[in-house]
Formats: sequence, structure tokens, C-alpha cells
Amino acid sequence: MKKLTEIDVDLYKKKTKRILFGKQLGEGLVAKIVVYFLLITLSFIFIYPLLYMFSTSLKNIDDLLDTSVVWIPREIFIENYRTAAKVLNLPTKFKEFFQFNTLYKTFIVVGAPALASTVACCLIGYGLSRFNFPLKKMWLVLMIFIFIVPQQIILLPQFVWFKKIGILGKIWSYILPALGGQGLNATVFILIFYSFFNMIPKSLDEAAYLDGANEVQVFTKVGLRLSFQPVLIVFIFNIVWYWNDFYRASYFLTGSKWTTLPLELTKFENRFLAMTEGLESQIKNIYEPLIMAGTILTILPIIIFYFFLQRYFVESVDRTGITGE
Repeated sequence: MKKLTEIDVDLYKKKTKRILFGKQLGEGLVAKIVVYFLLITLSFIFIYPLLYMFSTSLKNIDDLLDTSVVWIPREIFIENYRTAAKVLNLPTKFKEFFQFNTLYKTFIVVGAPALASTVACCLIGYGLSRFNFPLKKMWLVLMIFIFIVPQQIILLPQFVWFKKIGILGKIWSYILPALGGQGLNATVFILIFYSFFNMIPKSLDEAAYLDGANEVQVFTKVGLRLSFQPVLIVFIFNIVWYWNDFYRASYFLTGSKWTTLPLELTKFENRFLAMTEGLESQIKNIYEPLIMAGTILTILPIIIFYFFLQRYFVESVDRTGITGE
């Protein structure tokens, strides 16, 4: 009986150890607890600013001044969003949706160069993958070197050049660099297309040539048809990065009729103070809920965009390793 008891204890210890630590690293209960704890902590770090912005945007002046009100306001004050929409020149009524406001300007300023950059990067990536020409490797190295150079150094010469040719403050200051493969983070997108087209067997191109197709037909009927997913991925990230880009917009669009929501958000304080001229200074200085409401309205379209296309975001991170930062 003594030997059986020792065997049972030994088996119990092994079973407990297997449950806690698993057969391999990361399979046990302890490892899962640590992983979930880290995931929950990181998720809270990312979600906390959004929760704070949303909670503050629903507060009125009384809730803002009351220190006992932290997260849930006593009264949901939707007027903050109406005021913020007016300051940002966003539609607040149905008929205003048909007017040329900041929302439509942002869609054009973001969508046009995103589409142009996607087309240009696809063509450049296909050309680098499928054709051999002199100094090809040098161009690849030069392209990567340009990506390493800080964008602030490149923007200043572009600013001077755009001013000379008369496109500064116009939508062409966004579209022309994108068409030339010099859009926002274009090097990353070119390399994505380059690596993808390298995975397509050249025997498909040779079969198309035997059927009488030329280079353009091979690209459109073979390469482009097989590259739907990378094209969509690149277009999505172009939209996200152009939407969040403030530095380029402040260089090329300040003082013109074209603008973006992030650029308008930086002018929020001055516009709000101009709209509230004549009110008491104490009331004019309490505009934190309005700023939070304006920030929510600025990021809301891109959040909706991500919500519908999140599957492609996840696939892009899995396939290419890039993120939407």
C-alpha cells in the first residue's frame, strides 16, 4: 500500500505540473494567465484614451467642474458634438450633407493620392519584379535609402519646388508625388508589390506571351488579376496613413481651400474662441469636452473604415508585417 501511495502522489505531482506549466513552453495555465494579463493590460493602455475622450465629450460644464464626476456624466450633453461639428465645418443637418464641407474635402485629399499611390506603387513593383534593366539593384538600394531619410528633410525641398511650379496649396501637391511613386511611405508599398509579384511564377507570363499578349496585357490580365489582395491592402493603408498625416497637410495645404479633419482640429481652439466672442472668459476657457468631441468626430470615419475592413488589416499584418501606425 505504501508503494501505491507514493506512485499516486508522484502521478498527482506530474499531472499538476503538466496543468500549470504544460508539456511545452506557453501551453500551461501559468503561461496563459501571464499572456492574458499582458494582453488585457496592453488593450487597456490603448483603449483608455478613447474611453476618456468619449466620456469627457459627453460632459457639460457642471460635470466638468464637479470632481466627483469621473467617468459617467450626470447628463449626456450631445450639444458638444453639434458645436464641435460646426467648428470643424461638418454637416449637422441633412441638407448640409450636400454642401462642400470639411468631410468631403478630407475624402478627396485622402482618397485621390491614396488611389494614385496604389496604382504607381503597383506599376513600379511589377516593373522591378518582372523586367531586368541597367542599375536595377542600385535603384532598389536608392529607394530604400530614401525611405530611411526623415520625411521632414524631403518636405522642405518639395515645398520650395511646389511653390515655384504653382501647385502649393492645391490638391496636385498631394497627387503628383503619389503618381511618381513618392507618396506617403511609398517605399513600403513598392516592396510589398515587388515581393508579391516575385512569388507569381514567370511561366504564367510566358504562357500569355505565347498566346500573343503584350506587356500591358500580361500585367492587366495576369499580374493585376492575381494581386487583388495586395492592391486592397496597400489602398487601405494609404487611406489610413494619409488620413492621419498632419505634417504634410500643414506644409502643403495651410491657407488654401483644401484641408483635412486632423488639420482643422489644430485650429479648433481659435475657431471656437472666435465663435464664442462676447461670452464670459470663464466659459470660453472651458472647452475640453468640445475638443474631445471634435477629436471623436475626426477619428470616427477612420474607425468605421477599419471596422468594415478589419479582416484585411489583420491579413496584411500577417502577410507583410506592417501596421497602421
